Amino acid sequence: MAGSLRQAVIDWLDDNFHFGDAEALIGGDDERSFIKNGILTSLGFVRLMLYLEDTFGVSIDRKDVRPDNFDSLGKIVRYVSALPGYRGPDG
Repeated sequence: MAGSLRQAVIDWLDDNFHFGDAEALIGGDDERSFIKNGILTSLGFVRLMLYLEDTFGVSIDRKDVRPDNFDSLGKIVRYVSALPGYRGPDG
């Protein structure tokens, strides 16, 4: 299921910010910082967080939105898939 979450985040980034270039911009899952490399702005992180909550049935504690949980694709996938109530993209 984490693979589906990974692809869902890439698709969301493509649809909302990078228009098909997200995977190339991200590189490996822990290769590039979303913050340092401009992959997401602070408003983008808020929008991503809301998308993840709505799509995967989780509640993200705002205190957890920090670089060690959200600054790369791998960190996002590990954090979200470990949350209570997580359900994959298909439900």
